[in-house]
Amino acid sequence: MKQRNVLKKQESDVSLFSNELMALEAKYCSWGDTVHYVEKPTVFTRAQGCSLYDKEGIEYLDLQMWYSAVNFGYGNKRLNAALKKQLDTLPQLACQYLHEEKIRLAAKLAQRCELAFEEKGRVHFNVGGSAAVEDSLKLVRNYSGRSLVFAFMGGYHGRTLAASAITSSFRYRERFGHFGERALFVPFPYCFRCPYEQKKQVCDFYCLRQFEKLFETEYHAVVNKKNNACEFAAFYVEPIQGTGGYVIPPRGYFPKFKEILDRYGILLVDDEIQMGFMRTGKLWALEHFEVIPDIIVFGKALTNGLNPISGIWAKERLISPKVFPPGSTHATFSSNPLGTSVGLEVMRLIEESDFQASIPCKGSYFLCRLRALQKKYPYIGDVDGLGLALRVEMCHKDGVTPFKELVDAMVDIGLQARLSAGGKRRGLILDVGGYYKNVFTLAPSFYITEKEIDLSIELFEEAMRKALKNCS
Repeated sequence: MKQRNVLKKQESDVSLFSNELMALEAKYCSWGDTVHYVEKPTVFTRAQGCSLYDKEGIEYLDLQMWYSAVNFGYGNKRLNAALKKQLDTLPQLACQYLHEEKIRLAAKLAQRCELAFEEKGRVHFNVGGSAAVEDSLKLVRNYSGRSLVFAFMGGYHGRTLAASAITSSFRYRERFGHFGERALFVPFPYCFRCPYEQKKQVCDFYCLRQFEKLFETEYHAVVNKKNNACEFAAFYVEPIQGTGGYVIPPRGYFPKFKEILDRYGILLVDDEIQMGFMRTGKLWALEHFEVIPDIIVFGKALTNGLNPISGIWAKERLISPKVFPPGSTHATFSSNPLGTSVGLEVMRLIEESDFQASIPCKGSYFLCRLRALQKKYPYIGDVDGLGLALRVEMCHKDGVTPFKELVDAMVDIGLQARLSAGGKRRGLILDVGGYYKNVFTLAPSFYITEKEIDLSIELFEEAMRKALKNCS
């Protein structure tokens, strides 16, 4: 009886704590971010490994790891130690001055790019992915003298004004006036939902041939056929679409795509903000697709989420001091010592680990378990993955019609910790993407074990079964 009363008091204290916080949040916090996509946000108090914990100590298995920013797990001791050490030595320094970690990190990134793409280049730092996208746009404009760019439908490149202009969703621009230099959006090779209703096995890259037709005549508004000058300076791509639903292009697409760009002097800008730093089993996702980018934009996992830092790598001809001189762009916190020290340790960790072998192996096992689940449930329309970037597209029984209501219900069930695998109350953190917001985009920690993958499948299936009772 005494123990029961203690538990009841603890539950009451937690409830009061949560109610107080949510009342303050409702009154003082902006709702302009994404927290209120769910009706009842959860307050988390701790993170470790692959999991988050709430005030009650309930464990939530995290299958999105801060949108792929915490690739190396919450509370990674090695990376935390690098941050703490820097905090006690050189925690702050204006970016107009030099420090060792910045130089060594830039060198490591540039050397890895040279190894992967056989191109010399330089690295320029900023804070946050959108800011790095903005810097890349400056680089493109400075080099080409042109301001228009192509981007893919389903692509996401950030929500600052310029990044929103090349992000395909009108929703992100709707309330902020006219975007005169909005990108020209081209269909991505999304084979499960081909915009041209073609079959992957026999289409012969029909979507690519439609893009190529833009250059057949000047009256298609992109090229002057008398001199082959193109009005568009660059094409922004995510090798695997992130917010678009972890859509993976078919093999052979990108080499043919790059041939068209090269023909008309269009730069290829590779946005690796979500897929970079080994998410797919290689440092850059584009390495899987046998093309060489002119610019790479990166961020997120470079610091494992510990301190915001982002940047761009560009070929020497685009970013040499002669072409892009001092003062071309600036951000107060761009190459801050805390961020560069952790970034440097991340690069060392990658060099010393077997991620190139372990990530494809774990991804293959996870994909196999998901496909087995797909055979049991007609509501799983498509499953795909590359490394530990995995997609599960939820559909109605016909296997095609998007089932957003089921996805929303599963997310809520996971966040409310209404799951009980292994006789223990649990939560599940799922991220949603896709053109119709019906895709689970799974980006687990690189250190996830087979046992945790099995637990993921068990929790996912339980959430789906419970959600179906309310949605069918």
